[in-house]
Amino acid sequence: MQQIDWQDFTKVELRVGRIIAATHFAKARKPAYQLQVDFGPELGIKKSSAQLTALYTPEDLINKLVVAVINFPPKQIGPFMSECLVTGFHNAKGEVSLCIPEHEVPLGTRLL
Repeated sequence: MQQIDWQDFTKVELRVGRIIAATHFAKARKPAYQLQVDFGPELGIKKSSAQLTALYTPEDLINKLVVAVINFPPKQIGPFMSECLVTGFHNAKGEVSLCIPEHEVPLGTRLL
């Protein structure tokens, strides 16, 4: 495992957002959703593609708080431009479980 220093970690903008829209991403190579995530008035709404279909329906995702990296450059995923990376963990079956705050926190709050 490569070690990083504190300066490296502080470069990563991990922020809390709320999923406000989730639709099936029909043109994705692997089953995925297209998400719109609200990071509050300062950061606004960002789009993301996420392979969450095994454990979540679009309805499950609406209003769910998530932790996302917001300072990666936009990434073209087929016809879709992803603007943030919603974080999660693979379980033993390889399904993605979201990394979520346990309690309500203000949108845009930075993880440190």
